[in-house]
Amino acid sequence: MIEPRKLLIATNNLGKLQEYVLLLDGLPFELTSLAGERITYEVEEAGSSMERNAILKATAYSRRSGLIALADDSGLEVDALGGEPGPFSHRYAGENVSDRQRNDFLLAKLSGVPWEKRGARFRCVIAIAIPRGGVETREGVCEGIIAFDIKGEGGFGYDPIFYLPELDRRMAELTLEEKNEISHRAKAARKVRPILERMAEQRSNG
Repeated sequence: MIEPRKLLIATNNLGKLQEYVLLLDGLPFELTSLAGERITYEVEEAGSSMERNAILKATAYSRRSGLIALADDSGLEVDALGGEPGPFSHRYAGENVSDRQRNDFLLAKLSGVPWEKRGARFRCVIAIAIPRGGVETREGVCEGIIAFDIKGEGGFGYDPIFYLPELDRRMAELTLEEKNEISHRAKAARKVRPILERMAEQRSNG
């Protein structure tokens, strides 16, 4: 029997943390958070891509904590905006704004854009880093359409305006269990599970 070891989920976003608790269920790790480890240090997302930002965060928090760290960078890419906001999704409407303000800002940018040109995707890059410097990344993508209005009480970020044609619902209208079946974060998390399983096996054999 492998003794559990801590895996640091390097986010202060409670919605993300809740999703990861379910997505990583069954792995031989005790999940912990930045708050749980009393880490107040913030990593500046200075990278020009989601992959770079995820690596920056995972590496910095792994070294700071001495734990295996999982960090992601996620963003919304809108075709009519040339792929914006991308890695700048959280700050697209400015600093210290609410999710509602972000959604309103994006909808205003798409004013007059017809339905057939409102294609978009959520992209998530997860990085797994170890204290001695190794890092691996995996990516997940969820395709959809930017709706004309805000709807739904679940999720966070741009979920209330992200329409999923195959389900005829917004991301914010899904239960957490439904979201964890189809989301960009869920797809990326499924790809990192083998990495974490391998790390656990190496630990047990070492």
